[in-house]
Amino acid sequence: MSQSRHDPSSVSRSGGMLDAKPEPLLERPGVRPAGVHSFFHDVGPTYVANGVIGLIFAASGPIAVTLAVGTAGGLGEAQLASWVFGILFSGGAATLVMSLLYRQPLGFAWSIPGTVLLGPSLQHLSFPEVVGAFFTSGLLILALGISGVVRRIMARVPMQIVMAMVAAVFLKFGTDIVASTQSNLAIAGPMVAVFLLLTAVPALGRFLPPVLGTLVAGCVAVAVSGQFVLGKAGPLLAAPVFTVPDFTWAAQLELVLPLALTVLFVQNGQGIAVLRAAGHRPPVNVFAVASGAFSVLNAAFGAVSACVTGPTNALLTSSGTKKRQYSAAVVYGMLALAFAVLAPLLTRLMLATPKEFVLVLGGIAMLRALQQAFVTAFSTTFTLGALVTFVVTISGLNLFNIHAAFWGLVIGYAVSRLLEHRDHLDL
Repeated sequence: MSQSRHDPSSVSRSGGMLDAKPEPLLERPGVRPAGVHSFFHDVGPTYVANGVIGLIFAASGPIAVTLAVGTAGGLGEAQLASWVFGILFSGGAATLVMSLLYRQPLGFAWSIPGTVLLGPSLQHLSFPEVVGAFFTSGLLILALGISGVVRRIMARVPMQIVMAMVAAVFLKFGTDIVASTQSNLAIAGPMVAVFLLLTAVPALGRFLPPVLGTLVAGCVAVAVSGQFVLGKAGPLLAAPVFTVPDFTWAAQLELVLPLALTVLFVQNGQGIAVLRAAGHRPPVNVFAVASGAFSVLNAAFGAVSACVTGPTNALLTSSGTKKRQYSAAVVYGMLALAFAVLAPLLTRLMLATPKEFVLVLGGIAMLRALQQAFVTAFSTTFTLGALVTFVVTISGLNLFNIHAAFWGLVIGYAVSRLLEHRDHLDL
């Protein structure tokens, strides 16, 4: 994506994630916050669709992962409902505050890799011990954000290497379209066909945006095929519970550092890269501070760390004009807050929907982000480091309970520094 050299959001010629212009420790918005009038002026069908799809995506597969991990770890229904409430509430609140303040689509959610790494831990640690690690990791993330070290570290990593990590993480969303079409043609077929039609015929696409058309086609296909299977009735409203934390050395040593690194450099790193590729200027240190603060809030509900995520922000920036995309994030944030209150109902509705519907919808909405990730990673410099990052990330390497995407960045950067000397001269 080309950017003017006069654009304050431009990255350096070396591809670093941040420009060289000195900034205050906590990045200022640089614009007037968006108010109610501004929001209603900027919002439109495209942005509403992107916000709705972002919520559907976040509240389906990721919540299913959360429920699976919590159930396997022996959590009760009340604890699971409180967890779901916490992650939706914090994600919605953080997204609303940040997006209106900065007038950018700054979407927050929760750490799925962090949730997954809890699976083995819950087999030998008590839930209060895990909650104690949630609190400590949130405070560590907050402290690192306030220190400014996060932005300094990210400034050293070329954008090409970060986008290679993003490409590896996002690749599965693309392959899921193919797999879902093969496994459930009745659902995936109409969605893919409508997307291709609306994209190929611009006149139709202007009337009905392709991703919105895909959503409509999927809803119709699910209804017609009879594959919406609602489970037994249950409570409608969430009832958050507070789990008293137990701060043990075993849990702290096992979980705190992996959770913090996953949030700051895997999750937030993806979100920053996606937003920059879309032409925005995300506030890196403020992201870290907000992630830490809302992670502490999540811990109060017995929930995993809050973060900025690549997939959510890819969906929020998938279409529309840059200056209006914040309205999609506002829609997403408001829906997340509403469904936090209705967490038990939302969970039942999402689990009643065929998984192929969510996989195809999310995959199609993220195609352009996946394309941009590959173009940025491999079209100019740092290509060997980007390739190593891609390969290590997609391999699933897991060391010291830390996600492969982190090791992809570390190993890819190390190889690039060792073998791509000329590309680093401009850093």
